[in-house]
Order: sequence, then structure tokens, then C-alpha cells
Amino acid sequence: MVLAKISGENRRSKSILFLICCVLAGVFPHLIESSKSLFPAIILAFSLGGYGLRVVLRDNRENYQLYKEDIFDEKEFLETLPTVDVLVAARDEETVIERLVTRLLSIEYPEEKISLWIIDDGSQDNTPTLLKELSKNFSKLNVISRSRMSGGGKSGALNSALKKSHGEWLFILDADAQLNRDVLLRAITLAIKDGWSGVQLRKAVFNCELNKLASFQAMEMAMDAVIQRGRLASGGIAELRGNGQLINRNILESCGGFNEQTITDDLDLSFRLLLTRSPIVIMWDPPVQEEAVESLSALFRQRKRWAEGGLQRFFDYWPLLISKRLTNFKKLDLACFFLLQYALPVVSFIDFIFSITCSKMPLYWPLSIVAFSISALAYWKGCSNHSEGPKLPSPNLLNIIGATIYLAHWFIVIPFVVLKMSLLPKRLVWAKTNHIGA
Repeated sequence: MVLAKISGENRRSKSILFLICCVLAGVFPHLIESSKSLFPAIILAFSLGGYGLRVVLRDNRENYQLYKEDIFDEKEFLETLPTVDVLVAARDEETVIERLVTRLLSIEYPEEKISLWIIDDGSQDNTPTLLKELSKNFSKLNVISRSRMSGGGKSGALNSALKKSHGEWLFILDADAQLNRDVLLRAITLAIKDGWSGVQLRKAVFNCELNKLASFQAMEMAMDAVIQRGRLASGGIAELRGNGQLINRNILESCGGFNEQTITDDLDLSFRLLLTRSPIVIMWDPPVQEEAVESLSALFRQRKRWAEGGLQRFFDYWPLLISKRLTNFKKLDLACFFLLQYALPVVSFIDFIFSITCSKMPLYWPLSIVAFSISALAYWKGCSNHSEGPKLPSPNLLNIIGATIYLAHWFIVIPFVVLKMSLLPKRLVWAKTNHIGA
């Protein structure tokens, strides 16, 4: 099933419509009889909260997992492994690029079946010079250079590598990625053994001891993995997360490659894989390790991009998402998490503003409390799991309370992004996360 690329037309009008719906939902309870004003929030709390609780409880660490001892070392097995291209889009990555290449060269995989490709995406620092020296020293390293104005952002960079590489599978990493040596061998074996079109490694933070903000990001990634794996185990969907994603080339090409009309290539591709019935799995161990951002300003820049990209894909693909391409349960899963991830923050913001203006109590607090409580449970479950990567923060009460409060930043970021998308003309800005090289 071939899926054409989506151009991203009318995102502004769709965003305006979404905002109007959220305003109506936020104001409506205040206009009905006071004895019934909490009913909408309570009904949503039970329905969405019930599904969210089911998802968290369904996650099992033994699901979708392959241990090193399960991999055969026989020559015959190694000969059957597919060819893999490792792709990294790098822009201004002088602080991490040498470490990355060292990590890539240490990956355990048959030498004749793996190729390393780094796309220098118009770097203006010392990255091009470092890559030139590295490519002289390591013949396995292929470097592609693009100008700063080539366009398409990370998607454009990856598409340029697709044209030159020929591997049967693609292993896509960020420049700050750190890996266990056996991660590719385990991920590719899991994909082939169980028939997955894509494998997303759990993301872990290797500088989580830097400060509380980094620690909460580490907990958030563990929580996200629990929820994604629970959605999959419940019959719903899982999503790619950019760094540490393994994808079948034929499936990717049938989806049209990477979409250059979105600012989050991973979230967009997740929907196109879903619509072509190409399942993705989340692998808990070993994770791909990356840097947490170190300041609130950097966090908000990163999250604004994630929020905008997440909304873009719903606006772009909604006619297909409600079509017969998806089962009813997958539609339910998408609807529940769209309401919890995107609608709830905007509706709660409208509810709060209206309450202050009219000197009333907010009315969506039951739903918000349930959503935060489920997140806290997912924090506890994720951080209680064993990790082959960096040690996860302790799931003690203080950490869980702090991380749950930290999640409230989405209740600021998402309303801001919806207003921006509604009021300003469409403008694609691929803002990268700066890497320190800790």
C-alpha cells in the first residue's frame, strides 16, 4: 500500500478550528447548571483515565524484548542478517561528532553488512573539518555535505542519504547518541523474528545527574516508553522518537521517504507507517542514550517544536486516520491520546482563563488530576524497571511529585503553540537541539 506524501496544506485553518473547539469545550461547563457543571470533566476522567490506566498496566518489560543470549553466534545466522545503513544528520556538532564516530565504529555487526553515513547539514562550526579528518582515518565512514540552504531540515538531510545508500534497513541516530555495542544486532533480530517494520529504542538520558531538570527528562523518557509499549500491548499504536529508530527501507520508500514538509520527521513517519499497516515496536533494552537539555529556555524551544510537529501530523492525516485503513481500536487509541496530549492542555488553559475572568472555580480539574495521576504511575513503573543503560532516577515519592509537576510545562507549551499556529502563517523552522558533549 503506497502512501503519497502530505503537503501540509491548510494547517492554519485546521489549527483555528481546533482552537475554537477547545474554547467551546473549556467554556461550556461554566454555562450549564452549577450542579451539573463538573459532569463533562468527570465523564472524561473516567473514560480517558480508564483507558490510560489500562495502557500503563499492560506494559510488561518482557514484551518486545530480545536478550543477548537469544542471539545466535553461528556463522550461518550472521550470514542471513540484512545489510544496514547507519544514518546521522549532523549540523554544528563539533562537540560530539568524534565521540559519535567512535561509537558507530564499535557497533557489533558483520563488517561487510554495515555502512556508516553522516550528513553534514550545512555546519558552520568545526564539524566539516572533523568529519574530513575522520573519513581519512576510517574508510567505513561516508560523509555527505549539504549547503545550509538545501532545505527540508533533518528530513531533507536523511533523504539525501537515502539516494546514495543501499542498505535493506536504516538505523537512524542523532549526533549525541551513545549505544551499547550489541544494540543493532538485537534490534534487527527482534524486527526480523517478529515481523516488525520498525524498531524504536527506548530513549535514556546519560547526563541525568546534572540537575533536577535533566533527572525529570530521564523519568519522562521512561514514562513515555511505558505508555508507548502499553498502547501497543493494548492493541493501539507505538511511535518513533527520532533518535534510535530502525526502519525497513522498502517500507520507508513505500511511504515516500522522509516528509520535508514537517518539523518532526519521526512523528510524521509514525503516522505514515501506521496508515500503511507497517507496525512499530518499542524495545526497552538496550536504550539509545542522549543528552538532556540543561536549561528551561532550551527545554521550551525543544518542546515547542515537538508540540507543533505532533499537531501538524494530526491536522495533515486526519481524513486517513478516520478511514478504514485503521481498526476501530486503533482509532480509539489515537483519539484518547490526542485528547489527553493536545486537547486537555488547551481546554484546561481556556477553563483557567475563563475562571479567573469570571471569578469562578476551574471545572476541568478532575480530568487533569486523573491525567497527572496516570503519569505518576507510569513514572513509577518506568523508573522501577531495570535498565541496561544509565541508571534511572529513583522512583521515590519526592522524585515522582517533582516530575509530575514538571509535566505541567506542557500545559503552557501546547496552548502557546496552538495560538501560534492559528495566528501566524505557516513557517517551517527546523530548530535543532544544541548538544554540549557532556
